[in-house]
Amino acid sequence: MTSGTAKWVYTFGDGKAEGKSQMRDLLGGKGANLAEMSNLGLPVPPGFTITTEVCTAYYENGQTYPAELKAQVAIALEQVGAITGKTFGDAANPLLVSVRSGARASMPGMMDTVLNLGLNDATVAALAESSGDPRFAYDSYRRFITMYSNVVLGVEHHAFEEALEHYKEGKGFDLDTELGADDWKHLIEKYKAIVVEEHGSPFPQGAEDQLWGAIGAVFDSWMIPRAKKYRELNAIPESWGTAVNVQAMVFGNMGDTSATGVAFTRNPSTGERALYGEFLINAQGEDVVAGIRTPQDITEKARLEAKSEKPSMERAMPESYAELTRIYGILETHYRDMQDMEFTIESGKLWMLQTRNGKRTAKAALRIAVDLAGEGLITQEEAIARIEPGALDQLLHPTIDPKAERKVIAQGLPASPGAATGEIVFNSEDAETLRKAERKCILVRIETSPEDIHGMHASEGILTTRGGMTSHAAVVARGMGKPCVSGVGSIRIDYKAQTLTVGGVTLKAGDRITIDGSTGQVLQGEVTMLAPELSGDFATLMGWADAYRTMKVRANADTPTDARTARDFGAEGIGLCRTEHMFFEGDRIIAVREMILADDAEGRRAALAKILPYQRQDFVELFTIMSGLPVTIRLLDPPLHEFLPHSDAEVKEVMDATGIAEDRIRHRMRELSEFNPMLGFRGCRLAIAFPEIAEMQARAIFEAAVQAAQETGAPVTPEVMVPLVFSRAEFDIVKARIDATAKAVSEETGKAIGYQVGTMIELPRAALKANEIAATAEFFSFGTNDLTQTALGISRDDAATFLGPYTQKGILAADPFVTIDQEGVGELVRIGVERGRSVRPDIKLGICGEHGGDPASIGFCQEVGLDYVSCSPYRVPIARLAAAQAALGKVSAKEG
Repeated sequence: MTSGTAKWVYTFGDGKAEGKSQMRDLLGGKGANLAEMSNLGLPVPPGFTITTEVCTAYYENGQTYPAELKAQVAIALEQVGAITGKTFGDAANPLLVSVRSGARASMPGMMDTVLNLGLNDATVAALAESSGDPRFAYDSYRRFITMYSNVVLGVEHHAFEEALEHYKEGKGFDLDTELGADDWKHLIEKYKAIVVEEHGSPFPQGAEDQLWGAIGAVFDSWMIPRAKKYRELNAIPESWGTAVNVQAMVFGNMGDTSATGVAFTRNPSTGERALYGEFLINAQGEDVVAGIRTPQDITEKARLEAKSEKPSMERAMPESYAELTRIYGILETHYRDMQDMEFTIESGKLWMLQTRNGKRTAKAALRIAVDLAGEGLITQEEAIARIEPGALDQLLHPTIDPKAERKVIAQGLPASPGAATGEIVFNSEDAETLRKAERKCILVRIETSPEDIHGMHASEGILTTRGGMTSHAAVVARGMGKPCVSGVGSIRIDYKAQTLTVGGVTLKAGDRITIDGSTGQVLQGEVTMLAPELSGDFATLMGWADAYRTMKVRANADTPTDARTARDFGAEGIGLCRTEHMFFEGDRIIAVREMILADDAEGRRAALAKILPYQRQDFVELFTIMSGLPVTIRLLDPPLHEFLPHSDAEVKEVMDATGIAEDRIRHRMRELSEFNPMLGFRGCRLAIAFPEIAEMQARAIFEAAVQAAQETGAPVTPEVMVPLVFSRAEFDIVKARIDATAKAVSEETGKAIGYQVGTMIELPRAALKANEIAATAEFFSFGTNDLTQTALGISRDDAATFLGPYTQKGILAADPFVTIDQEGVGELVRIGVERGRSVRPDIKLGICGEHGGDPASIGFCQEVGLDYVSCSPYRVPIARLAAAQAALGKVSAKEG
């Protein structure tokens, strides 16, 4: 390459390569790994990669290529020809190639592939002669016409499928393998006629025209809807672009000594250390992943477990199996991670077509990370960084109770673990509709295609009647953490009638089924589920994470059930107990309404006296469950009108229970109604206007602390939190009441009470005045839900209507209620931390908004120096792992 000329093409093959695995940004994941395998001396068919920079330039310049590209591709093709001893486009000795996409992040099945490129009416005859197998040559040509016409010319696949099925029926054939060379020749003419009819011009015969058509189609497929949807769901930037890999063809369909397959170096569902995968004899790669033919097992052990009659690769092709085992050992040691490999055996010789870090379930990810650390391939720190915290969510969800009665109606392959129940839907649009209506569904398809990505995302689980363990449905479901059962051949689906039929049972759309992705069973109706077991590898990895993290993880918990769940998941206290949730239960709501309807402080105190024993008992339970751990209790926060009756029936109920006249109740309802309750009479404003409310709550807290300490023998140090302050003056007024109540309870019980009074920083002014507030407040908890609402002027309840365009247009990097807006809301938190600590260096700082359970936000909390995060109980393990990664300065890498 002359100096000054941009390099757009990188070659590989024959034991060497111009690229390497570290160049994935430029070469894409597939291209980088093909180069790496070549450098390792593994058998890789020679080829070249057109870089992702070409994709970017292509879209920046009105879908045109850089000037030097054509010449660079021609030189690379010559090199591939020299290695293979063949010439691209030569009628007598043609080089045939595959053209595949390869983005920086793995996007399985999202973009297009073309195999057997270079075949035409002349070269097919040369292939028939050189292979000595005319049937193979014409079978390859018909596959190429089908694939190229679909991907490049936009001719629908089913047009060719129908012609093939019609021909087979006429001949009395069941299988494609029954067709001979003359049958395929006849069909090729039919296929070419279909192309003219559907596309308007003949199928291209020139090899160079074919190649540039395929390269263009791969670049164009970067922008198709399913690829865009996948990028959106997996946070992959559009600017990354895709590379194009052009590689000499090797054929798995050259008879019984040829095959193609997909293998994982460990089981992607369980993490077990054993070669796992499928292959097909006399087939091409698309046959395995597209789920058109049901594949065979690679190992004899797997064949026996699956009770399959078809021979395993270990039995049928022992030499190739031994070579694959040797190579898998090299690759796993080299990449220090579980690999997902594609291979082809051509006339007994094994060729490696791809390797990448395999997608896996969370359960498998944990086991693989822990095992690799145990095997000395990675460190504990690397094991912690390997797990995406959000993926732990998969482990915290139910499985089917083994004691439950199972009405099994069908058996398929256990493609992605976990269990799910929902209404049957037969298409992705219906799945999205039900999701919006908050109804759970199972997406049932003959086979999923990349077009179904949005429906798979919207459903609880996926069921397909075709396809194996490495089909599109299986791979995508595992990546999403959703249960999937594939290859349920006994089920017949009628899309038109919206029914599925199996063994005399017919179910229609809307009927409920349960799928068990761990056993492959399909069950009629709903089934009892069990809570997850969080021991073994999970406990090991979480133990390592806890040793490395510096921030504590607490839970937002208001009930004993929440508190117990949080403790089971490893919470180190309660960071937010919302006391108002306790006000709505049973008889309490009547007393609360009496208090609100009272005319004076005396009447309010009388009603509050009825609530006090309930509140005290609530706190005793929480302090007992959290024995010895901190509990932060927020004083009453919502506006009082939320507790008042809303319907005529409720008004009558209040009249009957309290004896208060209807006109007085309705007058009070009118008096307390507000235009904007979020910014209204709530939070510390209630305690300032009605100090008796804060006094009753403080008394309940302190009496409970004394009682729980006596009963458990463990000290209780409650943290009383004053909500929604914007000034020190407000805080001091409420704190004085709390301190006075603590003193009174201490004198009455004769017990010293340790406690702290702090505040929630949830208004911008509070963050700015944090130095003044910290003079008397002993802790801050950043209430980032309200801080986001007040800083951005966005109501959380209404944001969904316009936030979509904001994130799509890049105005906001993410939904600010999911991931903290670091530049604005984050800046307020940073100011609050710095100013608070400038006055009180040892002030305890935490966060209790939803962001406390979001891995990206937890990284920010570590950076600004918070002492703890608090989140919902089910997100505690996620927060523990994310906090460890933040402490190690690592963010878990996406598998690719």
